[in-house]
Amino acid sequence: MAKILVVEDEPSLQKLLEYQLKRIGHEIQVATDGKQALAMVKSDRPDLVLLDVMLPVMGGFQVLRSLQDDKSTSSIPVIMLSAKGQQHDIAAGIEKGVFDYITKPFNIPNLAERIEKALASIE
Repeated sequence: MAKILVVEDEPSLQKLLEYQLKRIGHEIQVATDGKQALAMVKSDRPDLVLLDVMLPVMGGFQVLRSLQDDKSTSSIPVIMLSAKGQQHDIAAGIEKGVFDYITKPFNIPNLAERIEKALASIE
């Protein structure tokens, strides 16, 4: 079981991710904006972050940069979840150091598989 921080501002998607990821055995925390996400990472370090790109207060790429710039959080794998699915968006995410970039809409089995790959990379 891994501790996963879901950073998503859309309530229906928050609930879906929380329910489905708990169902497969993970502990889930939810943040609704980038600033809250960083505070939660500092107070209760997750094993993995699922990070939306477009967020209120602080965008996903700003959150990613803050995580990468801090030695205590730079090793946490980040999977971007985004409606921005153009090839240049995906390339930008990969170039900025995300472990994976998944476009919305996505299917849960594929997401679960990619989460497991990310978690295996830190063991």
